[in-house]
Amino acid sequence: MTKKINLFANLKADFASGLVVFLVALPLCLGIALASGAPLFSGIISGVVGGIIVGYLSQSHLSVSGPAAGLTAIVLTAITDLGAFDAFLTAVLIAGVLQLLLGFIKAGTISNYFPTNVIEGMLAGIGVIIFLKQLPHAFGYDKDYEGDFAFLQPDGENTFSELFQVIGHIQLGSVIITAISLFILIVWNKVDFLKKLKLVPPALIAVIISIIVNEIFVRTGSNLAIKSEHLVKLPVPTTVDEFKAIFVFPDLTAITNSKVWIVGLTIAIVASIETLLCIEAADRMDALKRYTDTNVELKAQGIGNIVSSLLGGLPMTSVVVRTTANNTAGAKSKMSAIIHGVLLLISVLTIPLILNKIPLATLAAVLLLIGYKLANPKTIKHFWEKDRVYQFIPFIATLVAVVFTDLLKGVALGMIISIIFVLKGNMKRAYNFRKEQYQDGDVIHIDLAQEVSFLNKAAIKSTLASIPENSKVVINASDTVYIAHDVLDLIKEFKKVRAKDENIKVKLVGFKKGYNLVETGEEEKHVFVEHK
Repeated sequence: MTKKINLFANLKADFASGLVVFLVALPLCLGIALASGAPLFSGIISGVVGGIIVGYLSQSHLSVSGPAAGLTAIVLTAITDLGAFDAFLTAVLIAGVLQLLLGFIKAGTISNYFPTNVIEGMLAGIGVIIFLKQLPHAFGYDKDYEGDFAFLQPDGENTFSELFQVIGHIQLGSVIITAISLFILIVWNKVDFLKKLKLVPPALIAVIISIIVNEIFVRTGSNLAIKSEHLVKLPVPTTVDEFKAIFVFPDLTAITNSKVWIVGLTIAIVASIETLLCIEAADRMDALKRYTDTNVELKAQGIGNIVSSLLGGLPMTSVVVRTTANNTAGAKSKMSAIIHGVLLLISVLTIPLILNKIPLATLAAVLLLIGYKLANPKTIKHFWEKDRVYQFIPFIATLVAVVFTDLLKGVALGMIISIIFVLKGNMKRAYNFRKEQYQDGDVIHIDLAQEVSFLNKAAIKSTLASIPENSKVVINASDTVYIAHDVLDLIKEFKKVRAKDENIKVKLVGFKKGYNLVETGEEEKHVFVEHK
């Protein structure tokens, strides 16, 4: 169930989080554009459209869209093969239309079949990648572009060999900036007075102080001064013609080219899968347990890619890095994504020279903390203790594969392992649904089957979502031997959030004590449990 929230109800928190996402997104937009062989401003255009248009149309309250590192290789190859950027934009236009169609045919429902341990493994893997990839930038070694999350780098290095290259290229000024930034970011949220300054995120303070410190280095002629190649590199148009050149329009005559259609189809498929994975991850992060209609999301992404292509922007997806930064910064609604897009637009038009003074080391510090939070050792320990076979193995396999290959290959491996485990069990129908009529009201009975796997998650999720307010529900697991943790999480969230908010009386029968479905507190007075 998606709870509607007034976009302006949490403006302070959303503005602060939008500001943080803006600071993170700016170098990523530029870096991905550079790696894609596209004009630098095409990345900015994609970020602006992804923030404002997709942010407004999306039902996700945490997801942030923009140019994605996962599409970099596809874009670079496509531009080379097609021979012109405007022909490539036609392919992006086609991809957007195809995503719209996918939304209308409800292809987004496949996201319900992503098991939680695979999604968590993907997030942890991305966290490891972010952390390892930002370490060189933190020490002042910026040979690899910002936003490269692939294991094998264009310069011939890989994620780990790049770390050894840092040893001979440490910039003391960057190290000082990183240390100052990390100190501010860590200490800020531990001081009560500073925590109350909702409109002033610590990332902004870190950026401002890093600019000031580096300016002192520069003006005093210090050897610690950070050179321009280690700062944000936003192009600054100086004439009207240069500004007009920012916008490139699709060459619609290329629509008859079969290669353009192949590229468009490829982008549509890859971008849609990455978006669905990110949306599922965003919903997992959401403390309010709001569910996103993934079909609406595909439509929003389709419209976003259409608009981006018409303005000369790169293709976009929902992006885990930006989304995680958004959640970590305390976003409450999708207004934060919209604000980040507005800030991107305003800043590149008004203060590009100031933005170009931001050290990459400062932004690396912000991303280092984001990476650590995603790959927190507590998460790994949690899955180890939860289930060392059915939960931990797919989780750790996904994590490792994401680090050493890419997001899609990592998730694919995790899915394959999870399916193999499921196929060993019983693939019977998940439950039996019936309604009994009584004088004091109808009672809905959901009798679970002998084995309930993550493949049954979609059906059970849909059934729980359809239960009306003020209902009486009996969920019976007396005959059940195995229940997937994903399904248990659904039941827990249903009884704790929806049942409380919508006055639904819930009776849980036959659940093992080890499932930990019993909780204390006022919120659980509407729940009755009868263990096996």
